[in-house]
Amino acid sequence: MTSKQAMSSNEQERLLCYNGEVLVFQLSNGKFADKEPTKTPILHVRRMVFDRGTKVFVQKSTGFFTMKEENSDLKIMCCDYVSDFRTGINLPYIVIQNSKKNNVFEYFLLILHSTNKFEMRLSFELGYEIKDDLRVLNGPLILWRHVKTFLFISSQTSKIISVLGNLSSIQWAGEIENLGMVLLGLKECYLSEEECTQEPSKSDYAIWNTKFCVYCLESQEVISDTYIIPPAYSSVVTCIHICTAEIINNQLRISLTALTRKNQLISFQNGTPKSVCQLPFGDPCAVQLMDSGGGNLFFIVSFRSNNACAVRKDNFQVAAKWEKVSLVLIDDFIGSGTEQVLLLFKDALNSDYLTSFKITDLRNINYSSEPSDCNEDDIFEDEQDNRYLVVPPLESGLKVGFSSLRELQQHLLLKEKIISKSYKALINLVQGKDDNTSSAKEECLVPFCGEEENSVRILDEKLSDSFQDSEQVVEKIWYRVMDDSLIVGVKTTSSLKLSLKDATLSLLMDQAHGSGFRLLKCQNRVIKLSTRPFPAPYLMPCETGLEAKRVKLTPDSKKEESFVCEHPSKKECVQIITAITSLSPLLAFNKFCCTVLLQIMEKESANCPKNHYVVCGRVVLSLEDLSTGKYLLTFPKKKPTEHMEDLFALLAAFHKSCFQITSPGYALNSMKLWLLEHMKCEVIKEFPEVYFCKRPGNFYGTLFTWKQRTPFEGILKVCSRNQTVMFQCLHNLIRILPINYSLKNLKSGSENFLINNMAFNLEKELGTLSSLSSAIANHESNFVQRCELSKGKSSVIVDTLSDRREEIHPCRKKLQREKKKMLQTNLKAKPRYSFM
Repeated sequence: MTSKQAMSSNEQERLLCYNGEVLVFQLSNGKFADKEPTKTPILHVRRMVFDRGTKVFVQKSTGFFTMKEENSDLKIMCCDYVSDFRTGINLPYIVIQNSKKNNVFEYFLLILHSTNKFEMRLSFELGYEIKDDLRVLNGPLILWRHVKTFLFISSQTSKIISVLGNLSSIQWAGEIENLGMVLLGLKECYLSEEECTQEPSKSDYAIWNTKFCVYCLESQEVISDTYIIPPAYSSVVTCIHICTAEIINNQLRISLTALTRKNQLISFQNGTPKSVCQLPFGDPCAVQLMDSGGGNLFFIVSFRSNNACAVRKDNFQVAAKWEKVSLVLIDDFIGSGTEQVLLLFKDALNSDYLTSFKITDLRNINYSSEPSDCNEDDIFEDEQDNRYLVVPPLESGLKVGFSSLRELQQHLLLKEKIISKSYKALINLVQGKDDNTSSAKEECLVPFCGEEENSVRILDEKLSDSFQDSEQVVEKIWYRVMDDSLIVGVKTTSSLKLSLKDATLSLLMDQAHGSGFRLLKCQNRVIKLSTRPFPAPYLMPCETGLEAKRVKLTPDSKKEESFVCEHPSKKECVQIITAITSLSPLLAFNKFCCTVLLQIMEKESANCPKNHYVVCGRVVLSLEDLSTGKYLLTFPKKKPTEHMEDLFALLAAFHKSCFQITSPGYALNSMKLWLLEHMKCEVIKEFPEVYFCKRPGNFYGTLFTWKQRTPFEGILKVCSRNQTVMFQCLHNLIRILPINYSLKNLKSGSENFLINNMAFNLEKELGTLSSLSSAIANHESNFVQRCELSKGKSSVIVDTLSDRREEIHPCRKKLQREKKKMLQTNLKAKPRYSFM
């Protein structure tokens, strides 16, 4: 690197991997090749990323930090990344030592942010030099050893605290969940007088005088000294890597891997050795874990002899070894989603670390700085490498997806099993059969509300009360086949008032070999039709007060008949509840049978609804029935419709639309003519409000209802096979509508809102007109009295009076006509239920 070569040799350099980047820290005395030397030391940082195209590390960004200490002896102690307690984010750090006069040493901990800005996070002075066992933990927290005592200082307290655990050495320090910051090391054990009666040998003393323990920095006490490493290994273990740690039954359980002086890598599980690997080199000093994806885990071991090797975690066999390695880093350097190991080799011709390297995941990814000839084989290998970069993330995503899919399938199977058994129990209960569910199966069911076992008998009693006799609720059950749908309908008694929110019709298909019921997915609909003819609302006058209103039409005492009427009695109504399900899945069976179950919810209070269940009957259908057309819809073209069940099936399955038609200037008297003449509609005798279209073509079978509220406004409902037929009907309709008509599509539920809003506005207008009429009448009466008193005084006044009376009378007549018209417009009978 040119920037490296521009620096003088009086510098220090450390490397660190962080988020796939390589951070190069360089501490120099400020002496550059092209400038005069300065007295102020400067800390530089370079962010290097690997370019897969050129297969070299390129510089991404740089930063620097100017030290305030002039003419100082600075030294980099260590660098890594830790979590900052303020944000919980892992950030790179570097520790620098400054040697002062009189054996005073100052230490700085600098944190590097993503903007390449350094922050002085911690600083302190000591009267001695830290020579070994310097560690930086999350916080950040600096831990070191002086003589036989371990001390630490935190950025939160800025006070130096001694470790009271009597530890002789620390092999591992870090954070464990639910325990906080802990130290794992050797603790000296003192033998009792009885144990000291016999003088032990040096080897026995080395083994039994030390013991591994876990020390908590927060509570400053030993929390465990068992299930870690047997005492026989305490004198040979040099380095530890914690794999997992958890508390079971108030006891710490640890899985770890340790390096020994015997050049071994040993795996311990809760204090018991599990696997041993003899390492290819001597004097191991560090071990790291690498996850190369696909469940391939490797322990990367570094040696003081500048060598390294990789050991597979699954079989503890050496997978690879390298010599003349100056540094080993593990991260995702190429952005594949898995980890690779970066090996930096010593190069006698170039002092830059990143000029001689190797990147590998010990599987398919291999990059090296060694030059090679470019040929077809190399191009093929590059394509293979690119493929290997894409395949592992896809494999991981597929595994996660399959795992989620299996969990979802298990959840759905359990849900279906519970629903099936619940319905089977309900059906057996209403039919008076014994439930043959075994006790072993019942034990697997968990009560949803946390009730105890003795509540099952009470629940059965409540369920028996919740069931009703079908003869009290259901008059008739029928079913029809239309296209790819099976339509099942239940006609209820007139005394039962239901809505779609209160009633649910379910179809339970019998399973083979009596294994229970299968709940079919259905779409419910409630149909209500009136059996009496319904006159136009604007032809039905209605009483607007406690007594009949009488309106004066002339100035004299003659009065017209009052608009007196009684509220219409409640119309007889036919109520049908339908369930529509897909027929295709059922055709796989030669013959299938379904139980029809009606659930009715009654709200006894706001928060305590009560459910009633009614077994309506059974539906039996076979392929032979479908072939003969037994349950298909039939509408004879020349004969009137006979089977009302066919009409109900159309109302349940067809597409429904509702339109408000308004004509301000002309009456809508041509609507019935359009229905009967143009559309060839037949009025259903049993339900006079329904028009059945028998016009040939796509229009055949379309259903209409027309409610004329006023001579100028009405509601048209269209029940068609699809929206295309609906648009064809509208296109045919607009040909006969008057000029300046208005056609508005009403959504479900908006009709009642429109009625209420119109009635409220008309009521306000009538109130305003009534008050205005009273004021005019009072003014006229007072004026007449004053004129009669002054009648004999002046003939001019009499003439004036007659003129003013002639002016008032036209206004009064006009006002009364408007009042009468508005009154008739507001008169509207109670709306009936429809199929919409």
